[in-house]
Amino acid sequence: MTLLLVQHGKSLPKEVDPEQGLSDEGRAETEKIASAAKEHGVRIARIVQSGKKRAVQTAEIFASALQPAAGVQKADGLNPLDDVAAFAEKIAASEDLMLVGHLPFMERLASFLITGSADKPVIRFQNSGIVCLEKDADAGHWAVRWTLLPKIG
Repeated sequence: MTLLLVQHGKSLPKEVDPEQGLSDEGRAETEKIASAAKEHGVRIARIVQSGKKRAVQTAEIFASALQPAAGVQKADGLNPLDDVAAFAEKIAASEDLMLVGHLPFMERLASFLITGSADKPVIRFQNSGIVCLEKDADAGHWAVRWTLLPKIG
């Protein structure tokens, strides 16, 4: 099973858009990463997003490129300060899944899955970037398989 963790694309400031939808730069970077993921043959069964406007828009861009069979769904528990341990229990090991959410949740979830502690950082996310985790079915351990980020450095 692979789990693709995505921090939403760059968003507009609250003064411009109170719901903080994607900025033009955020949309462009997300489209670029989604296109690259498609070109590399990334396949997922479904996309789950937090319901916040910027996450919904990011998820829709990835869905357009990757065409997940089960589409895009909203789920509770993906907001910035939600409990990563509680959410981790909901992750089904039977499907390749993309989660689109926010910081610090995404970084804390990756840390929790890999180390067992949300407080031991293992990777830094970038807006629109993908961090692919893979679970070893026999050992039950998660590891970073690859990343696809808008910027290096």
